[in-house]
Amino acid sequence: MQRTVVSWVIYSLTHSKFMLGVTLFASLFPSFLFSFIGGVVADRYNRFKLLLLTQAVSMIQAILLTALVFFQHYTVWEIIAISVLLGIVNAFDVPARQSLVYDMITDKENLPNALALNSSMVNLSRFIGPVVAGVVLEKFGSAVCFGLNAFSFLAVIISLLLMRLGVYQPRKSNKNVFGDLKEGMSYIRKTPEIAFVLMMLALVSLVVLPFNSIMPAYAKDIFHGSASTFGVLNSAFGLGAFSGALFLASLKPDTNFRKVLAVNTFVFGAGLVLFSHTTWYPLALAFAAISGFGMMSQITITNTIIQTTVDPSMRGRVISFYAMAFFGMQPFGGLIVGTVSEYIGVQYTVLAEGIIALLIGGLHVWFIRKHRKG
Repeated sequence: MQRTVVSWVIYSLTHSKFMLGVTLFASLFPSFLFSFIGGVVADRYNRFKLLLLTQAVSMIQAILLTALVFFQHYTVWEIIAISVLLGIVNAFDVPARQSLVYDMITDKENLPNALALNSSMVNLSRFIGPVVAGVVLEKFGSAVCFGLNAFSFLAVIISLLLMRLGVYQPRKSNKNVFGDLKEGMSYIRKTPEIAFVLMMLALVSLVVLPFNSIMPAYAKDIFHGSASTFGVLNSAFGLGAFSGALFLASLKPDTNFRKVLAVNTFVFGAGLVLFSHTTWYPLALAFAAISGFGMMSQITITNTIIQTTVDPSMRGRVISFYAMAFFGMQPFGGLIVGTVSEYIGVQYTVLAEGIIALLIGGLHVWFIRKHRKG
């Protein structure tokens, strides 16, 4: 809800596609800067307590945003500054959260399904949140949307407190933070299966996933709609992603996830190509759902390959590189996509992103064949 409303408020204030890119940059670039440290912290300290802390700070930033908008004394840059705070928090939240999923699963054969189910919950919120945000935004205004988001963190914190995990075993390390970082980078470099999927995720995050940042322009300028139109459009992508996550959760543990990732990358690209120039709203929603289905694999299967391959002592640090590839590249991509769309329009920009996704799918096929020969 917060992400949807922030994008809508920024575009309503500025009518600038470039500022949409700046907003994405502000919310994700801090994750790029601090994710390395977040990974080291997740490996060194109690991940559960770290997750509690990140959720508490996230609630504080949501309350600040609510107060700022409620009293109507805000500028675009103040909203962006609060987005920066959330980006910093996420740099520590993601490694702790993803590493904790591994710790929660007793039978590690169930890990791929657990990761997919975890992603399905995230994408269920991506499906429901924008619809709720669009309706609440039109009926009650942006302050109520931000307030509901702030209130929702209570449920998250209470749920965490109700969890019963095993006794925490601290990991001893003789290295400083930079030594741990260097060790993590060396491990990835020597593990090509992990290095390749991280590079592909970084590429997708840089040039394809930022298509989301220009969706307010689609809602307003292409479909001539309102905040509800934007919310439904986002939810169509979320519905597809939720369906994709459920599909991944249903796969057997011995499934070749690299093949699934390659196929779904083609689905992602084809969906964006079809969506890009579709002006009939119902059909565009269908293509958006197809795109979301393929998009989900980029995030979830990459995470699954990492979690099932990585050495446990390196888990937090490698996941921090995963977070850097996913969150860190998108802000740069948002600036690129926002700038390019100012010159060639949003439809041709999304078309180009779809074609690039198809090419990345080809790279996955190439790696599978090369790995098979090896």
